[in-house]
Amino acid sequence: MEIKSAEFVISNTDVKKCPKDNFPEYAFIGRSNVGKSSLINMLTGRNGLAMTSSTPGKTMLINHFLINNNWYIVDLPGYGYAKRGHKGQEQIKNVIENYILEREQMTNLFVLIDSRLEPQKIDLEFMEWLGENGVPFSIIFTKADKLKGGKLGNNINNYLSELKKQWEELPPYFVSSASNRLGRKEILNYIEEISKSL
Repeated sequence: MEIKSAEFVISNTDVKKCPKDNFPEYAFIGRSNVGKSSLINMLTGRNGLAMTSSTPGKTMLINHFLINNNWYIVDLPGYGYAKRGHKGQEQIKNVIENYILEREQMTNLFVLIDSRLEPQKIDLEFMEWLGENGVPFSIIFTKADKLKGGKLGNNINNYLSELKKQWEELPPYFVSSASNRLGRKEILNYIEEISKSL
């Protein structure tokens, strides 16, 4: 798939204020600092499209980007950022859950996982919640360029082994790097395949 246009449309915290058209939406979510904005910019080929920040937890809103005038990338708030405080975390949790459970246009949720880390309880619990609610999702392992040698493969295999304890069938997964565009073609082709099947 070729991305010919990508434009910011709206930010909000209320799922009812999301765009009214019926274009499919591919949402991206992950723990704060997983590299979500960088990945979105890499996929679209637009460096400043999604705001990247050195401060984790900056995305507090649902951000819609219209791609090729016929589908959306949706940038969701990061979860699990401790410095927000309990009230802030609850607000973000509500924004995320309302979008995921109520937004009929959401076609697939990409859960971003930092490939450098051991399996994190918060990610595993989040994916378990998605499964319980029948939410279609895929995994993108980010920051693959930061690992040398066989460490990347080992980390991903460890993660998949951990998932197999909960899941009979593993969700589709991709390996990506925003800095060297690894995974871009595969992720965009996957989105194209899903859109064609709708």
